[in-house]
Amino acid sequence: MSAFITFEGPEGSGKTTVLQRVSDKLAQNYELVTTREPGGVPTGEEIRKVVLESGTMDMRTEAMLFAASRREHLVEKVIPALENHKIVLCDRYIDSSFAYQGYARGIGIEEVKKLNDFAINGLYPDLTIYLDITAEVGRDRILKNQRNQNRLDKEDMAFHEKVIEGYHQVIEATPERFSVVDATRSIDEVVDETYEIILNFLKKL
Repeated sequence: MSAFITFEGPEGSGKTTVLQRVSDKLAQNYELVTTREPGGVPTGEEIRKVVLESGTMDMRTEAMLFAASRREHLVEKVIPALENHKIVLCDRYIDSSFAYQGYARGIGIEEVKKLNDFAINGLYPDLTIYLDITAEVGRDRILKNQRNQNRLDKEDMAFHEKVIEGYHQVIEATPERFSVVDATRSIDEVVDETYEIILNFLKKL
Protein backbone atom coordinates (compact mmCIF):
# COMPACT_ATOMS: atom_id res chain seq x y z
CA MET A 1 0.00 0.00 0.00
CA SER A 2 1.17 3.52 -0.79
CA ALA A 3 -0.45 6.88 -0.11
CA PHE A 4 0.65 10.49 -0.28
CA ILE A 5 -0.93 12.51 2.55
CA THR A 6 -0.20 16.18 3.12
CA PHE A 7 -0.84 18.53 6.03
CA GLU A 8 -1.74 22.16 5.34
CA GLY A 9 -2.76 25.19 7.33
CA PRO A 10 -1.80 28.75 8.21
CA GLU A 11 1.08 29.67 10.50
CA GLY A 12 0.49 28.44 14.04
CA SER A 13 -2.07 25.80 13.07
CA GLY A 14 0.02 23.02 14.59
CA LYS A 15 0.80 21.05 11.42
CA THR A 16 4.21 19.84 12.49
CA THR A 17 3.11 18.70 15.95
CA VAL A 18 -0.04 17.00 14.65
CA LEU A 19 1.88 15.23 11.88
CA GLN A 20 4.50 13.94 14.32
CA ARG A 21 1.96 12.63 16.80
CA VAL A 22 -0.26 11.07 14.13
CA SER A 23 2.75 9.42 12.53
CA ASP A 24 3.68 7.86 15.87
CA LYS A 25 0.24 6.28 16.03
CA LEU A 26 0.20 5.12 12.40
CA ALA A 27 3.72 3.68 12.58
CA GLN A 28 2.39 0.88 14.77
CA ASN A 29 0.61 -0.62 11.75
CA TYR A 30 2.00 1.06 8.62
CA GLU A 31 5.38 1.73 7.04
CA LEU A 32 5.74 5.51 6.94
CA VAL A 33 7.96 8.27 5.66
CA THR A 34 7.53 11.72 7.24
CA THR A 35 8.92 14.80 5.56
CA ARG A 36 8.39 18.52 5.03
CA GLU A 37 8.35 21.34 2.52
CA PRO A 38 10.28 23.33 1.70
CA GLY A 39 13.10 20.95 2.52
CA GLY A 40 12.99 17.23 3.17
CA VAL A 41 16.20 16.57 1.21
CA PRO A 42 19.59 18.34 1.24
CA THR A 43 18.97 20.50 -1.82
CA GLY A 44 15.50 21.37 -0.57
CA GLU A 45 16.84 22.35 2.84
CA GLU A 46 19.32 24.72 1.22
CA ILE A 47 16.52 26.33 -0.77
CA ARG A 48 14.46 26.52 2.43
CA LYS A 49 17.16 28.66 4.04
CA VAL A 50 17.21 31.02 1.08
CA VAL A 51 13.43 31.38 0.92
CA LEU A 52 12.61 31.63 4.62
CA GLU A 53 15.68 33.30 6.09
CA SER A 54 16.58 35.89 3.46
CA GLY A 55 15.41 39.49 3.42
CA THR A 56 13.10 40.82 0.76
CA MET A 57 12.50 38.69 -2.33
CA ASP A 58 10.58 39.11 -5.56
CA MET A 59 7.32 37.20 -5.26
CA ARG A 60 7.80 35.27 -8.52
CA THR A 61 11.33 34.31 -7.48
CA GLU A 62 9.86 33.05 -4.22
CA ALA A 63 7.27 30.97 -6.08
CA MET A 64 9.88 29.48 -8.41
CA LEU A 65 12.20 28.58 -5.56
CA PHE A 66 9.40 26.76 -3.75
CA ALA A 67 8.61 24.86 -6.96
CA ALA A 68 12.29 23.95 -7.46
CA SER A 69 12.56 22.68 -3.89
CA ARG A 70 9.35 20.72 -4.40
CA ARG A 71 10.70 18.99 -7.50
CA GLU A 72 13.91 17.87 -5.78
CA HIS A 73 11.94 16.68 -2.78
CA LEU A 74 9.64 14.59 -4.95
CA VAL A 75 12.40 13.01 -7.00
CA GLU A 76 14.72 12.27 -4.10
CA LYS A 77 12.28 11.27 -1.38
CA VAL A 78 8.54 11.15 -2.05
CA ILE A 79 8.42 9.23 -5.32
CA PRO A 80 10.91 6.53 -4.19
CA ALA A 81 8.92 6.05 -0.98
CA LEU A 82 5.65 5.66 -2.87
CA GLU A 83 7.26 3.25 -5.32
CA ASN A 84 8.33 1.18 -2.31
CA HIS A 85 4.70 1.04 -1.13
CA LYS A 86 5.14 3.39 1.81
CA ILE A 87 2.78 6.01 3.20
CA VAL A 88 4.21 9.50 2.95
CA LEU A 89 3.12 12.17 5.42
CA CYS A 90 4.28 15.61 4.31
CA ASP A 91 4.20 18.91 6.20
CA ARG A 92 3.06 21.31 3.44
CA TYR A 93 2.97 20.75 -0.31
CA ILE A 94 1.54 22.41 -3.41
CA ASP A 95 -1.52 23.92 -1.67
CA SER A 96 0.81 26.14 0.35
CA SER A 97 2.06 27.66 -2.89
CA PHE A 98 -1.50 28.24 -4.06
CA ALA A 99 -2.43 29.97 -0.79
CA TYR A 100 0.76 31.93 -0.08
CA GLN A 101 2.20 32.86 -3.46
CA GLY A 102 -0.87 32.41 -5.63
CA TYR A 103 -3.48 34.16 -3.50
CA ALA A 104 -1.80 36.12 -0.70
CA ARG A 105 1.05 37.42 -2.87
CA GLY A 106 -1.38 38.13 -5.69
CA ILE A 107 0.36 36.17 -8.45
CA GLY A 108 -2.81 34.19 -9.08
CA ILE A 109 -3.61 30.61 -8.13
CA GLU A 110 -3.80 29.53 -11.78
CA GLU A 111 -0.40 31.08 -12.55
CA VAL A 112 1.18 29.27 -9.61
CA LYS A 113 -0.60 26.07 -10.63
CA LYS A 114 0.96 26.24 -14.11
CA LEU A 115 4.42 26.66 -12.58
CA ASN A 116 3.93 23.79 -10.16
CA ASP A 117 2.30 21.45 -12.66
CA PHE A 118 5.68 21.37 -14.38
CA ALA A 119 7.41 20.65 -11.07
CA ILE A 120 5.11 17.90 -9.76
CA ASN A 121 4.25 16.27 -13.12
CA GLY A 122 0.75 15.35 -11.97
CA LEU A 123 1.61 14.06 -8.49
CA TYR A 124 -1.12 15.53 -6.30
CA PRO A 125 -1.80 14.23 -2.77
CA ASP A 126 -4.26 11.40 -2.24
CA LEU A 127 -5.51 13.18 0.89
CA THR A 128 -4.87 16.61 2.37
CA ILE A 129 -5.54 17.45 6.01
CA TYR A 130 -6.29 21.15 6.46
CA LEU A 131 -5.93 22.42 10.02
CA ASP A 132 -8.35 25.31 10.24
CA ILE A 133 -7.68 28.31 12.51
CA THR A 134 -7.94 32.08 12.24
CA ALA A 135 -4.91 34.27 11.60
CA GLU A 136 -5.29 35.79 15.08
CA VAL A 137 -5.18 32.41 16.82
CA GLY A 138 -2.18 31.36 14.76
CA ARG A 139 -0.26 34.52 15.58
CA ASP A 140 -1.07 34.21 19.30
CA ARG A 141 0.23 30.64 19.32
CA ILE A 142 3.49 31.59 17.62
CA LEU A 143 4.09 34.38 20.13
CA LYS A 144 3.06 32.27 23.11
CA ASN A 145 5.32 29.38 22.11
CA GLN A 146 8.18 31.80 21.36
CA ARG A 147 8.79 30.01 18.07
CA ASN A 148 11.56 31.35 15.87
CA GLN A 149 9.79 33.40 13.21
CA ASN A 150 10.77 33.05 9.56
CA ARG A 151 10.20 35.62 6.83
CA LEU A 152 6.63 34.45 6.17
CA ASP A 153 5.75 34.41 9.88
CA LYS A 154 6.67 38.09 10.05
CA GLU A 155 4.19 39.18 7.37
CA ASP A 156 1.36 41.36 8.63
CA MET A 157 -2.05 40.10 9.72
CA ALA A 158 -3.66 41.07 6.42
CA PHE A 159 -1.27 38.76 4.57
CA HIS A 160 -2.07 35.82 6.84
CA GLU A 161 -5.79 36.44 6.48
CA LYS A 162 -5.33 36.30 2.70
CA VAL A 163 -3.44 33.01 3.07
CA ILE A 164 -6.47 31.53 4.83
CA GLU A 165 -8.80 32.92 2.14
CA GLY A 166 -6.56 31.31 -0.46
CA TYR A 167 -6.70 27.94 1.26
CA HIS A 168 -10.49 28.13 1.44
CA GLN A 169 -10.69 28.85 -2.29
CA VAL A 170 -8.54 25.82 -3.05
CA ILE A 171 -10.63 23.62 -0.76
CA GLU A 172 -13.85 24.80 -2.39
CA ALA A 173 -12.41 24.02 -5.83
CA THR A 174 -11.24 20.48 -4.91
CA PRO A 175 -13.25 19.39 -1.85
CA GLU A 176 -12.87 15.67 -2.61
CA ARG A 177 -9.18 15.80 -1.70
CA PHE A 178 -9.48 17.69 1.60
CA SER A 179 -10.49 16.88 5.14
CA VAL A 180 -10.88 20.03 7.25
CA VAL A 181 -10.10 19.75 10.96
CA ASP A 182 -10.96 22.41 13.53
CA ALA A 183 -7.51 23.17 14.93
CA THR A 184 -8.69 25.65 17.57
CA ARG A 185 -9.33 22.74 19.96
CA SER A 186 -6.80 21.00 22.21
CA ILE A 187 -3.89 19.25 20.54
CA ASP A 188 -5.16 15.87 21.74
CA GLU A 189 -8.55 16.41 20.12
CA VAL A 190 -6.98 17.55 16.86
CA VAL A 191 -4.56 14.61 16.79
CA ASP A 192 -7.32 12.09 17.56
CA GLU A 193 -9.61 13.38 14.79
CA THR A 194 -6.80 13.59 12.26
CA TYR A 195 -5.67 10.07 13.09
CA GLU A 196 -9.20 8.71 12.62
CA ILE A 197 -9.59 10.49 9.28
CA ILE A 198 -6.33 9.06 7.97
CA LEU A 199 -6.97 5.61 9.40
CA ASN A 200 -10.40 5.42 7.75
CA PHE A 201 -8.91 6.65 4.48
CA LEU A 202 -6.20 3.99 4.52
CA LYS A 203 -8.65 1.23 5.34
CA LYS A 204 -10.59 2.08 2.16
CA LEU A 205 -7.53 1.71 -0.06
